[in-house]
Amino acid sequence: MGQSLRQTIDSLPVRPRIGVVLGSGLGAFAGELSGRMEIPYAEIFGWPQSTAIGHAGKLVLGSLSGVDIAGLAGRAHLYEGYTPRQVGFGVRALGALGVRSFIFTNAAGGINLDYQRGALVLIADHINLQGANPLTGPNDDSLGPRFPDMSEAYSKRYREIAIQAGRELEVELKEGVYAALLGPNYETPAEIRYLRAIGADLVGMSTVPEVIVANHMGAKALAISCVTNMAAGILPQKIDHEEVLETGRMVRDKLVRLLKAVVPRIAAEES
Repeated sequence: MGQSLRQTIDSLPVRPRIGVVLGSGLGAFAGELSGRMEIPYAEIFGWPQSTAIGHAGKLVLGSLSGVDIAGLAGRAHLYEGYTPRQVGFGVRALGALGVRSFIFTNAAGGINLDYQRGALVLIADHINLQGANPLTGPNDDSLGPRFPDMSEAYSKRYREIAIQAGRELEVELKEGVYAALLGPNYETPAEIRYLRAIGADLVGMSTVPEVIVANHMGAKALAISCVTNMAAGILPQKIDHEEVLETGRMVRDKLVRLLKAVVPRIAAEES
């Protein structure tokens, strides 16, 4: 049995300012941190394990351009059998470290026909269709309000920072609405037509519970989706997870360059 979360937090040499959550096949950014310290989730009592392919399952601490960062290389998903509160555990843990700025990344299916495989899209808003919420049950008022506002779940200012950084790096960034479904199966063509009709540009199986937890704590969120495949029915081909991982590898360097430019700017914004 590993040490408790509190023991882990108390033993850490740094108090990170920014938390970065890395999705399927997108964990390369963690390797860019200097003075890196890695703690497998298995060594922290109560931390849900990442079982999804492409999720390393470790807490990575280090610095980038003088900014102390905590990276979650891998996340928990509802489809793995975890409760909504367990899915939000990692974000709660970083909140306990004092993190109030989060950057989430994920792999997503493209619904918007303007997107292409490999596109990076800033999430401007979301639609929660997972049938679950990490805030259900008794509320801990010391963590956040019973009824948190979600009118700007994804910080407009952080999106502006990312767009400006993207322009300078010649990395095109679009904005869109992310629909979160339970999974683990990919959606049917009829479901994709429904999602497009209700205003979704992207679809995935993560991120939304974590963003809800971040907002509950009063933290700000930036989320970047990598369009790893076009959603069902858009192209005349089936979807498999290897395509998701392959596209993650394909855009890895572009995403890392963007994150390396965005992190210090967000830190400066909050200093």
